[in-house]
Amino acid sequence: MNMMMFPRMLVSHDEGWSWLMRVHPAVIRMYAFYVVPLSLLPAAMLLYAANTYGGRMMLGNISMDEAWLLAALFFLAELLMVPLMAWAIQRIGRIVQAPPDFHDAFVFAAVVPTPLWLSSVALFVPSLIINGLATVIALCLSGLLIYEGTYRVFRLADESKSLLLAGSILAAGLVAWVSLMGLALVSWGWMVT
Repeated sequence: MNMMMFPRMLVSHDEGWSWLMRVHPAVIRMYAFYVVPLSLLPAAMLLYAANTYGGRMMLGNISMDEAWLLAALFFLAELLMVPLMAWAIQRIGRIVQAPPDFHDAFVFAAVVPTPLWLSSVALFVPSLIINGLATVIALCLSGLLIYEGTYRVFRLADESKSLLLAGSILAAGLVAWVSLMGLALVSWGWMVT
């Protein structure tokens, strides 16, 4: 994917999204060369934070072996979540009688979490406030991507259907994100005790 199109996806129903739908990247290619590398980023940043800051950022006193296990679990959960969200997006499309094919739903599910993946770079700064702010901004940007992308991916012309669909996908995405965070916190709690 051309990362230069990404800012356009945030502000236009058409520009970046139409390019992505026109390029039509293969699911396996998008997964291997976009989802996997970006999913590695939060896991790598978690390892960095555990190694560099230790217990100063609420990581507790976990060993690097435990940090590796936590990072691996989080990475695998992220890899599983993208196809699951694509499946959910396909089903949610039925609400407005516009279910996309799996390919389009997968591309949508792969692009939308990009700000969340990139927000993990904030772990370079040992501040919970900065990291929390980065996460909130990333969630807002992901929501904006959902809103802007529904027109193109679902080929909708009606604003009310697009808003209904965007809200439904955002709700499903938030459930997925909370599930990932829950998995991370439960795993972290298990390792600390």
